[in-house]
Amino acid sequence: MSQAYELKAEARERVGKGSARQIRRNGKVPAVIYGGKQPPQAITLPYKETYKRIQSGGFLTTIATIEVDGKKVQVLPKDYQLEPVRDFLIHVDFLRIGKDTVVTVNIPVHFLNEEESPGLKRGGVLNVVRYEVECTAPATAIPDALEIDLTGLDIGDSVHISAVTLPDGVEPTITDRDFTIATIAAPAAMPSDEAEEEAEEAAPAEGEAEEAESAEGEAQESGEEGQD
Repeated sequence: MSQAYELKAEARERVGKGSARQIRRNGKVPAVIYGGKQPPQAITLPYKETYKRIQSGGFLTTIATIEVDGKKVQVLPKDYQLEPVRDFLIHVDFLRIGKDTVVTVNIPVHFLNEEESPGLKRGGVLNVVRYEVECTAPATAIPDALEIDLTGLDIGDSVHISAVTLPDGVEPTITDRDFTIATIAAPAAMPSDEAEEEAEEAAPAEGEAEEAESAEGEAQESGEEGQD
């Protein structure tokens, strides 16, 4: 699990679009903390530090501690919104968590030992069906990634969720089927050396066909001469 971090925030009484715009003009980000059987709490976060945390990766799977007016709250980021044109951070949602909190998160998939896959060595392509897997997990023990070992996989092989070793308490939300995460697909074009081998194997057969056609033609000519 990624290293937890802390953000300092300020409580805000005013909410709404006008208040949010004023907060952004002042170089900060409006946010809200909800859940934990408590009413939502509107807060203001420093823009640069919050945006930096998002850009560093793992933001939605890493626990944070937010200090609001001297009181610390443990949270898990649940969502954030970016202004579509400028990629400007405009809002963040946080979920209060405790030691028994279970959350639904998208866990990224990492592939290991590509160099040990015979299929990839032969020019096959790793076809990733799911770059993330939606799982339920303890909020305090969310894995950074699900690791898949490609050792020994050949062209035509598939990796299903049943082949993935999940940490304790982590379960996929899809439970009605053994869904595919990735496959080793055949290359779009056959490597030249394999094409040459197949051409050499086909050559004798083509020669035999030509001999058969020649023999058939001679037989037809003999028949015609007999008729004459």
